[in-house]
Order: sequence, then C-alpha cells, then structure tokens
Amino acid sequence: MSDLGRLIAGRYRLVERVGRGGMGTVWRAEDELLGRHVAVKKLFVPPHLTDDEVDTLYERTRREARSAARITHPHVIVVHDVVDDEGLPCVVMEYVPSTTLGDLVKQHGALAPEEAARIGCGMAAALRAAHGAGVLHRDVKPGNVLLGNDGRIVLTDFGIAVQSGTPSLTRTGELIGSIQYLAPERLRSTMGEPGPASDLWSLGATLYQAVEGRPPFLRDTAIETAYAIATEEPEAPRSAGDLAPVIESLLRKEPGQRMDAQEAEALLVRAAGTAPTGPYSLRDTAGPRTAPDVPLTRRQPAAAPGAPGHEGARRRRLVVRSAVAVAAAACVTGGVLMWPWGGAEATSGRGSGSAATGSTATDRPPSASPSPVPAGYHLQKEGEGFSLPVRDGWKREDPPGGEVAYVDRLAGLRINIVEFAGSDPLRHWRETEEAQTRRDNPGYERVRMDPTTFRGRPAGYWEFTFDGRVRKYRAVELAFSGADGTQYVIYLAAPDAQWNAYRPVFDTAVKGIRLGG
Repeated sequence: MSDLGRLIAGRYRLVERVGRGGMGTVWRAEDELLGRHVAVKKLFVPPHLTDDEVDTLYERTRREARSAARITHPHVIVVHDVVDDEGLPCVVMEYVPSTTLGDLVKQHGALAPEEAARIGCGMAAALRAAHGAGVLHRDVKPGNVLLGNDGRIVLTDFGIAVQSGTPSLTRTGELIGSIQYLAPERLRSTMGEPGPASDLWSLGATLYQAVEGRPPFLRDTAIETAYAIATEEPEAPRSAGDLAPVIESLLRKEPGQRMDAQEAEALLVRAAGTAPTGPYSLRDTAGPRTAPDVPLTRRQPAAAPGAPGHEGARRRRLVVRSAVAVAAAACVTGGVLMWPWGGAEATSGRGSGSAATGSTATDRPPSASPSPVPAGYHLQKEGEGFSLPVRDGWKREDPPGGEVAYVDRLAGLRINIVEFAGSDPLRHWRETEEAQTRRDNPGYERVRMDPTTFRGRPAGYWEFTFDGRVRKYRAVELAFSGADGTQYVIYLAAPDAQWNAYRPVFDTAVKGIRLGG
C-alpha cells in the first residue's frame, strides 16, 4: 500500500516522495501542527537483515538525527524531530526545495569551475561546522549536496556520521559509504575511524566530478575502483581552471598532506571569482568596486567618561566604503562560536541575525603568543607596539576619527587604538553604543554580546547584523585593553551571505596581534 497521504506520528502528512536511497525514502510532508512543509526520511529495512543488523540500522538513523542536530549552520540540514512509525524510526528535517549536485551533473553535464567553486564553498563550510561539532560525515558525495532553488547549498544525509566519543557501528572489515568517494585511508585499513581529512578527500572527489562530469577513479567494478583509489593517482582534471590546485591537494593519498577545510574554502572563494551568479550560487560573491552597499555608522570603543580619548571615542565614523569577496572559512561552526584568541565560546541559536538565547560562556586557557602569519596575509604595523595580519590585496584607507581600515569590494577590517580607554567595553556598548547603532543602521539585530578574554585579559565580543542598500551585512568586534590601559578595537563588516568566507579575516587578525613589539 502506498504511503502517500499517511499521517506519521499523528502530525506529519506524507504529500510527495522526493527521494530514495539505500537507507530510506524521503518524503515531503505537511506538519499539521505548525502548518509547514518538512522532509520525512522513512527507514527502509531490507527483509534479509538479521535482528542485530536491524538494530544497527535503527541506531544509525537515530545517530543521523543526533549528529545533524549538533550542527547549527546554514549549509547543514536542520533536523526537527525523530519519531516512530510502526516500529521504525523516522527523521523529520527541514524541507529544502532543491535538486542534488549529482542529479544536476547527470542531467546537464559538468559545471563551470566558478559554479563548482561556489558550491564547494558551502560544502567546505558545512564540513568545518560538522568537524567543529565533533561529527564526521563519512558519506560526502554529489548526491548528498542539495542545491536549493533559492541558491542555498546544503549538506545532508548524516546517516553514517560518527560523533567523537561514541562507539562505531561498523564491524571489522565492513566499509560504509559510497565507494567512488571513499578516502584511500579508509580502504587501506578498516580498523580505525576516519578523521576529518577523509571527509576532505570526499569533497575533492565531489568537486572533481562537478567539473569533469565523472568521479576521479571511475572503473568498471567496485574492487577496481577501490584499488585505484588506494594505489593510483587520478587523471589531472582538464576543466577545473582555478579549482585544479584545490582538487589536487584534497585528493592526496596521505591525510596529513591534504589542505584542511579552512584553507580549502579560502581557495574556493577565490576560485569562485566574479562569475555571474547562478541559481545554485553563493550569492553576491562579486559587487561594485566603487560605492559600498551601505554607510554603516560605526560604534565607538568603550572609553571611560572623563578619561583621555573619551571625546574622540564618541565620534561617529562611517564604515568601509568599498567591499570584497575573498577570504577564508569561518570560525563559526556547529552553532559554537570559536574564539581562537584564548577567549570564551558561546552557544547560540540558529540563524543569521538571531539573538542568542540560552548562551553559555566558559573561559579557555589564554594563549600569550600570537599565531604565525598564514599564507595570503602580511603583518601590518599600526601604532607604536601594535601590529596584526592583514589580508593581501586589501587596500588601506584612513577614515575620519583616527581609525585605520583595510578594504576590498564588499568588506572591511578596521582597527582603532584609544589610549587610556575604559576597561569594560560591554557596559559601554549596552548603555550607549547599541542604541546609536540601532538608530543609525536599519534592520540592526544583535547576534551576541558577551564577555570574553584576550590572552588572559578581560575583553568584549559584539556581533550583529544590519540591512545595507543592496544586501544584509554582519559585523563583529573585539575590544580589549593592554597592560597600560590602551584599548584596542578590531572590527569587521561583510555581507551576511558571505560571512563564512570573510570571518577568517577577522579571526586571523585577532590571533596574530603583536603587542609591545
């Protein structure tokens, strides 16, 4: 009997079958309680399975829900619920009107490198989110990449994912995943669990197929494919363009020689370039080189009333006048804001521009030493005894009020140094600056405003969104005081849609700050 029209768990009405895989069937369903469309994945149980194997299949389904639910990221599918239907677990997820990357390539052939790069950006960001939450996907492939009708890119199907700290569901000698996209280390030895680099290899194989129209190790049989993956080098991609070095690095045999997700996304953003925006693109990767989308009234550092520099600190400043689409992967992963400068981390709700609720913060051990300057950045001295890494190619500007800005087409990094400012930026932000920011920037919404530390000293973290003339923006700021009372403010504003690409510019700058040199 057809499942069409059935009511699952007294709530989800099955409306249309939208997909079928080895582990189950995916339906578009109507959530009759909330009046919204959802996707319901119904488990498929082959009749030949033993009771133990059925139990394992059930547990994998539950793990899919738990794994995906741990990750809060726009490029990762959202899991709403796990329900029971006639003794079988069903996963209820957000419904994303879409096609898959696999179907797109099958129906229309290989993609342009710029389009593949934009899709790869979303995949790399999703993997950073998953790995940051302690989850390995283990089945990254074109069929698990949803290309939303609205341009969103979503990594789905965490059904065989592994969480750190949980036992494996695979038996010795058992391989789980799609053979064309399995990393060599998973084929050489099935004794141990794969690491994040295995997912990155699968990303490389997926990108290869996107630009070449076929997997990198296409052979007649699964055994021949596995042997080729483990022992042979792939044929160099002929149509990859600027994607070629990314694919080459991701497909290296040794896991330790592959680039990580952050570096991959940095190069993918660059490879996306200024190609015309397609229906499956990461939007607005290019923009006008002249006027910015919006003049953002910049909030001022938390200078203490009556202290030297207080009046100067209250001057209004305009944000960056130009903007960009280059940079690397975000440090916002899995719904946890990673503060790599030795501060705290706060868990937030999902969604761009949503105020954090139920946030918690815990101190991390402070790091007294700055990070090395990574490739693609250079150390820039700003003021006596202060320098930090700035992205290569970003142009220096000197806006009014004593700040320094480094900008490209759509984003900008600002540095402000105020001698003998106050030591409590959060109080100043909450009492004065947020009201001014809300007044002067349409659509202002706080994402989070939290205390943190910078190398063992108290600091403040502020992140928010606002509306530009053309697109939505996101901004982030760190304020901290040096040993002599001088206050330092590092600030980044960039399009919200490309936040995962721009955020590393801020993190790299903060991690690499040199004081007293």
